[in-house]
Amino acid sequence: MNDSRFEALAKNLVGYSVSLKRGERVLIDAQNVPDEIVVALIREVRARKGIPHVAVQHARITRELLMGATEEQYRFQAKIELQRMKGMDAYIALRGSDNIFESSDVPSKRMRLAMGEMRPVQNYRVKNTKWVVLRWPTSAMAQQSLTSTEAFEDFYFRVCCMDYRRMLAGQRALKRLMDRTDKVHIRGPGTDLRFSIKGLEAVMCCGEHNIPDGETFTAPVRESVEGELTYNVPSVYQGVSYDNLRFEFEKGKIVKASCTGDNRRLKAVLDSDPGARYIGEFAIGFNPYILEPMRDTLFDEKIAGSFHFTPGQAYEGEADNGNRSQVHWDIVNIQRKEYGGGEIRFDGKLIRKDGLFVPKALQKLNPDYLTDA
Repeated sequence: MNDSRFEALAKNLVGYSVSLKRGERVLIDAQNVPDEIVVALIREVRARKGIPHVAVQHARITRELLMGATEEQYRFQAKIELQRMKGMDAYIALRGSDNIFESSDVPSKRMRLAMGEMRPVQNYRVKNTKWVVLRWPTSAMAQQSLTSTEAFEDFYFRVCCMDYRRMLAGQRALKRLMDRTDKVHIRGPGTDLRFSIKGLEAVMCCGEHNIPDGETFTAPVRESVEGELTYNVPSVYQGVSYDNLRFEFEKGKIVKASCTGDNRRLKAVLDSDPGARYIGEFAIGFNPYILEPMRDTLFDEKIAGSFHFTPGQAYEGEADNGNRSQVHWDIVNIQRKEYGGGEIRFDGKLIRKDGLFVPKALQKLNPDYLTDA
């Protein structure tokens, strides 16, 4: 199938997201996606005089490997994967899935073992390559979003092929504000959360690393988080779905946690290692085309009027509060009126109310501006 949208997406990923240059090597990591998009990427890489490399993965095979995971197996695999990654200048991952719960029955200890051994590969990729990660539209994703397959595909390509440069002016203003902010106060239904971001640089996300994109993130000072947080967006992590997640914090640590669902599995995630109960990322989302949750993190964390507060690993080298963990779990709260509203204050000043930015310089991140092409 020759779909012109594949070519447009490939140009966006290769030319803008990773800005591939002549002679650079790129690893195309294709997980349950059509051959046609991989072919389109290979052709675009070659058109820019780059060198394409491809890895193909399938969710059912990955699950089978995880079910019997051993330390020797994943330590050896990580060694191979790390050596390959060290030869790459760029990384493009396309991740599709016919069943987002494919790994739901993998024992927690097997998942922890594999993730722990593979963490150095991810860390090297994040710190040393130009990278971008995106989901691929499937019937399963259409079902998650409660739409037809055709409607979801139209939505997907509209979001992923948008002009992310339009976000730059507003994001620069938000970054400047966050960089000089000390105290953050977030309030909403079931949420009264306070923490500091002093001294932690904010990072703009305009389509370079994630597609779809549209967030600015930093991290809280590790031990500064106090209060309670109730998330109103369901989250799928390691193949398990969690609804109505609620955390209580003392001196930065999650001291109480509950959800509608498997609380025993939730506890196992938070007990993966000491860093899993501390927060590694605080981010504000504002993609104007993503309005409703669909149990897919790469989409949900960019929802207009949302923020996410992430237990686990901080990004080493940028917005790094020193927290280390094999866990990095982006969980989302929407603050638009139809989701109960809420507000974010920086050093006592109202920054966003009911999902809309208030200061004039930040209003270029509101949907009315970002969709006014």
